Amino acid sequence: MTQKLQALTAALENVLGERIVKQVNARGEITITVSAEDYQTTALVLQEDHELAFEQLIDLCGVDYGAYKDEPWEGLRYCVVLHLLSIRHNWRLRLKVFCADNDFPRIPSVNTIWGAANWFEREAFDMYGIIFEGHEDLRRILTDYGFIGHPMRKDFPVTGHVEMRYDPEQKRVIYQPVSIETREITPRIIREDNYGGLH
Repeated sequence: MTQKLQALTAALENVLGERIVKQVNARGEITITVSAEDYQTTALVLQEDHELAFEQLIDLCGVDYGAYKDEPWEGLRYCVVLHLLSIRHNWRLRLKVFCADNDFPRIPSVNTIWGAANWFEREAFDMYGIIFEGHEDLRRILTDYGFIGHPMRKDFPVTGHVEMRYDPEQKRVIYQPVSIETREITPRIIREDNYGGLH
């Protein structure tokens, strides 16, 4: 472990202490997991504490651990993962938090802490159905307003439910059940007679 990672590990343990449920140092990166109850407070400390100073949110995304690595997953299903950057100290951190309820996944919004979380939280809501409590404008961002379900969930049908298209006769957008025929595509290989200098 480099001196910078050692300094970050010490600072995390000093400032956050028992709020850290799990800490992993792997491949030159530090990942900490906190509980949903401590998530918003931890985020605020990570941003405001001068010893850590994670001023910038690089990314926030949802993860569905259902059938993780095609094996049964023991534990909570939905997770939110943040990638943070401290410009002052030039170090990075991955922060993970699992939603306490698999049937209705929800955690507090960190949009008031890092403004960049706004659209990232909307995307995680749209794709995974994770509710970010306190978000001022939590609505779909990638799918259509009438879309049913959350397409990045492991139990979402691969072909979806309905397809949307413009009907020139009705002069409007219509929805109809998806009709996809499965087919096997076999590549056609053509070789010249003297291909590669072989006779």
